[in-house]
Amino acid sequence: MRVEGEPVNKFDVRVYAIRRRAARRRPFEVRWQAAGRARSKSFITRALADSYRAELIRAARQGLEFDPATGEPVLRAEPEPVTVTWYQHAAAYAAMKWAGLAAHSRASLADALATVTPALTRTAAEQPQAAALRTALYQHAFNPARPATDAATARILDWAQQASLPVARLADPVVLRQALDALTLRLDGARAAANTVIRKRAVFHGALGYAVETGPLESNPADRISWRVPRTCPAADPKVVASPAQAEALLAAVARIRPELTAFFGCLYYGALRPEAAVALRQADCCLPGRGWGMLTLAAAAPRSAAAWTSDGTSHEQRGLKHRPDAAIRKVPIPPILVRMLRIHADGHGTAPDGRLFPGTRGCLLSESVYGRAWHTARPLAPGSPPPPWPGGPATCGTPPCPCGW
Repeated sequence: MRVEGEPVNKFDVRVYAIRRRAARRRPFEVRWQAAGRARSKSFITRALADSYRAELIRAARQGLEFDPATGEPVLRAEPEPVTVTWYQHAAAYAAMKWAGLAAHSRASLADALATVTPALTRTAAEQPQAAALRTALYQHAFNPARPATDAATARILDWAQQASLPVARLADPVVLRQALDALTLRLDGARAAANTVIRKRAVFHGALGYAVETGPLESNPADRISWRVPRTCPAADPKVVASPAQAEALLAAVARIRPELTAFFGCLYYGALRPEAAVALRQADCCLPGRGWGMLTLAAAAPRSAAAWTSDGTSHEQRGLKHRPDAAIRKVPIPPILVRMLRIHADGHGTAPDGRLFPGTRGCLLSESVYGRAWHTARPLAPGSPPPPWPGGPATCGTPPCPCGW
């Protein structure tokens, strides 16, 4: 028993076993002692009594204080919910994806997030210029490896953080449509290509899905809106696809100005290789019989990207084949004409110290600037040559600004 005048101990709690009292409307009684006084509460069923008794025991174990007036636990105040802005979430999403992405994919993700983020900010008089805002977002906010160092960029990113809408606002269809519509426009306000919109929309959808995982959104709002992705045209334009005669004329022009690159462009045309795979092609990867068809065994690629997006700060990234699992190989049958070109190339020009067939300056990796200049020089020399982008072009480059110079 508590002595009169003694301070009440709000944490002194004892919970007793449930007592059943027959002939009562609520026969199951929960009994406990809190703050120096005996308490009880009756229930119709034992299950309800057990549940309430468990809550009392849980509160006592958690160290919650009990109200002297009611004898029940005083629940701790729930913390105020943290408001996560779209800018914070997008930066966290880019950082989460960074390690698992190739350099081009990192730049592509930053490009998409930099496109949609300005549409998710509050308008204000001190808003920075659109080009400066997008540059700061693309180069720094969504590139974890390059935090802003100059004061001007830091001020722009600080504004973007302060003006950014909460992620929860994206549950509003009006706000969501504004963001989706922003993905369809280029920097000059013109309509973006369908493939560009599809790529950026995929990044945006993934960022919304990450918001569901981390808590700001209960479900992905993009799945509940009737906004349609533009359709693409799967057919190739015959005007930009080289015919056999045009390809022979182009390769002959390359042979006159840069004979060491003739087989390189032959791999792109006759073997349908990506430039990044042809750059990494080694003599050991080639089966070149004296007659008939040969075989290329592709296992690596060396795509070029801006050094800001690679993990080691170099312009080329040694990776596996595009859209294939790590360590996967691709067998490519090649026609006799390409077999002869590769044999002549190996005999006449040799290889790099590591066995690569197409070395660049001083044995380094062959760069886009080298074969790009050769291609542009050869095109006017070949009568009837197709317009760009064969064999490379904006569609096969990375993300803007294009590093390859095509």
